[in-house]
Order: sequence, then structure tokens, then C-alpha cells
Amino acid sequence: MSDPQRRCIATGQIQEKDALLRFAVSPDGQLVHDIGFNLPGRGIWVSCDAKAVELAVKKRLFGKAAKRAVTVSEDLVAIIDQSLAQRSLSLIGLGRKGGLVTVGFAKVERALKSGKATLLIAAADGAEDGRQKLKRIAGPLPVIEIFSGAELSQALGLENAIHACLTNSALTKKILTAASRLKMFRGQRNLNTEVSE
Repeated sequence: MSDPQRRCIATGQIQEKDALLRFAVSPDGQLVHDIGFNLPGRGIWVSCDAKAVELAVKKRLFGKAAKRAVTVSEDLVAIIDQSLAQRSLSLIGLGRKGGLVTVGFAKVERALKSGKATLLIAAADGAEDGRQKLKRIAGPLPVIEIFSGAELSQALGLENAIHACLTNSALTKKILTAASRLKMFRGQRNLNTEVSE
């Protein structure tokens, strides 16, 4: 079992891997965001925070950590944000393909009332009253509301997907971890990530 803690090159803080981003350097010297934590070579670790990444770029810390010349993309922060968002949305889409995602206000309401739901997903740009009503029914369930209706619709392969819920706690944990990392990266840390077994 490898050590689950690493030092952030920008802040110097030692943190759990889950709170960090891993980067690797390709053979041709390109810095690559290793979203799956599985690329070969020695990892370079930065706090899962856009400001920490910006600091590492500004101070040229990636090259220092790699002990070689490293090419860093100008829009690295945007690339990371997009890949973290895509990770969450892909997992939600996977749940839909596996029949684990319920979509539509009335169906989600029924799933929440029946106690089958493990996670509520609401489009950030959906109507406030509908979101609040479902959140009241959901009670202590975790809620993700960081994606637009368009993003959710694309992930779910549906038109106008505003309300959804998940009925599988194993996949819920994966989605919450991915969404939490995205929120952390964007400097928003108030996501309820507890999943009841």
C-alpha cells in the first residue's frame, strides 16, 4: 500500500491524495493532469485548488519538481476544471446507462419519498422552487447542484434534464468524490459528501 499523503509543491502542505491533483510529465516534456492517478513516472502533486495551480505555474514549480524543462499549457486551470467536471458527468452518465439514475421531477420525488435515492442531483440553473422542494424531501441526502441543465442533459443523453437522483451507494460515493474535487478546485467547499451505507 503506497503512502496516501503527498506534499503540495505550491503550498508545501502535506495532504491526503484525495485533496491533491497529480501531474506527470510526458516523454516530450509536456505537463499532463493525471486525473486517474495512474500515469507512469514520478507524480507532481498540487492542492486541488485553482489558486494553488496558478501559483505553481507562476513560480515555475512544475519544472523544479520534475528537475527538467516542462511545457505547461497556458490554460492549465481551465483544462483541469473541464476534466474534473467531465469526470463527474461521465460517472452520472454511466449511472444512467446502468439504470441507476432516475430523471424528472415527479419520478425523482417518488424515489426520494420511497427512500431508494442515495443522491439528489439538481441543475444549478433549474427553477429555485422545484430544487428547494426536492431538497426538503431529500433531507440529509447529499445534493449536487454544480452543473447546468445543459451539462446534465448531455451527460444523461436527454433533453432538459433538471432533476435526477441516484439509487446506488457505491456509484454515489464515486460521483460525490469527483464532484467534491471539482468544488474544491473552484474554491467551494460546502458539498455534503457523507453517504449513508
